[in-house]
Amino acid sequence: MPVLSVDELQAILVAAFPGNDVPRVESVDDHEVVMSIAVSDRHGRPGGTLSGPTMMTLADTAAWLAIMSQIGPVLLAVTTSLHIDFLRKPQLTDLMAKTRVLKLGRKLAVVEVELWSRGSMDVVAKAQVTYSLPTARE
Repeated sequence: MPVLSVDELQAILVAAFPGNDVPRVESVDDHEVVMSIAVSDRHGRPGGTLSGPTMMTLADTAAWLAIMSQIGPVLLAVTTSLHIDFLRKPQLTDLMAKTRVLKLGRKLAVVEVELWSRGSMDVVAKAQVTYSLPTARE
């Protein structure tokens, strides 16, 4: 059973990033968090593709929430590494993310994130994100 629910994770996002395009937490369970971000023309690039920064933002945010879904609201966990492979051209529609925590240690957490366009099953990017965890998880 995850430590935090969909509603609790969503509340953390809204509080942490007021006034921004806040992604939506779609589901959470023992093994994964699924999220989406609404995409508009302003997220696009020439040629009708989605911008890399939009995809990296969702990957990083999804990894952060995946960690918190398992250990609780540790807001001071910070990204130490984000590697992303762009695999195919995404559509200009909602971008989806699914996480899998690969390692959850005392000091570091590593999360794998798959991204795809809503309505398609084709993975458009895959990221591995490492987070440094604060020493005292309060």
